[in-house]
Amino acid sequence: MRRLILAAILATGLSTAAFAEAALTNIDTSALEALMARGVRVVDIRTPAEWAETGTIAGAQKIMAFDERGKLAPDFIERLSQVVKPGDEVALICRSGNRTAVLGKALTEQLGYTHVYSVEKGMKRWIGDGKPVVR
Repeated sequence: MRRLILAAILATGLSTAAFAEAALTNIDTSALEALMARGVRVVDIRTPAEWAETGTIAGAQKIMAFDERGKLAPDFIERLSQVVKPGDEVALICRSGNRTAVLGKALTEQLGYTHVYSVEKGMKRWIGDGKPVVR
């Protein structure tokens, strides 16, 4: 059911006031490092091909959110909920920040996640800033 709700949200861009206190926070790579130092979970939502191409951030949980055609992965919400709960802090990263912005908004506005961070410009910025990756 949550997958259907998220798919509808992502397709229509609808929002409600149900989770008005929750907000998506855009962060840069320095802020991400500070969050990681505090133990905040990082979730890399890119595709396996993208992970292989550029590597990932050490310790990041790899959970593909959208397939290569841009469709929501059917098991994404279930897999995410095994890693972080709605009240936990979580930092999302993708290639350029676009997918995490859309997904983060849906998580905060529709699914009750209250502490979601989106890395601006994603892995492109992380790598461009000379931050380490693992393969």
